[in-house]
Amino acid sequence: MTPSLEHLQHLLKKLPGLGFRSAERVALHLLLEKPETLPALVDALQQAATAVKRCEKCGHLAEEQLCEICQNEKRDQSVVCVVEQVPDVVALERSGAYQGSYHVLHGKLSPLQGVGPEHLNLAGLEARMRQGEVRELILALSNDVEGEATCHYLTDELIPADREITVSRIGFGLPSGGGVLYADSVTLKSALDGRRSYS
Repeated sequence: MTPSLEHLQHLLKKLPGLGFRSAERVALHLLLEKPETLPALVDALQQAATAVKRCEKCGHLAEEQLCEICQNEKRDQSVVCVVEQVPDVVALERSGAYQGSYHVLHGKLSPLQGVGPEHLNLAGLEARMRQGEVRELILALSNDVEGEATCHYLTDELIPADREITVSRIGFGLPSGGGVLYADSVTLKSALDGRRSYS
């Protein structure tokens, strides 16, 4: 194996879902079977790296100040589904079961790993609630200890006392210890439809 190929394989192996063998297959495929796709792939990666940023309102991916979901007037902006990561939004959107808005925390509370409230995207959510924009908060966080702790923090610390905000938590259909990202569309629809009060 050449040093350049080995370096490429090493970088590919760092991507989620790619182990040593998968990274080797991808590298060899790009170099030997589809070398004509390399310039377009490199260009697309560079373009995305400079153009894609966080939505200023919800934290989702955007190429302008606001993402397409926050700009969509047909979406119910008063219903906010709180998720841990951007792939969770993608999974929920794929289900087609939800027509509200989102807020991406970019993580969850985990004191053992040194992740506190200051590390999460909370300021924008708090501002949205204080401005009276939010009437319902759907907590679509992982069904584990950290997810539960994050839900408690959101309801105890962030919801203004002078605002009537309904809080619900998805859970029906999601396995214990599982997250939104790996659930199929039917399971996600059941989880959203079967959400329960969280207060």
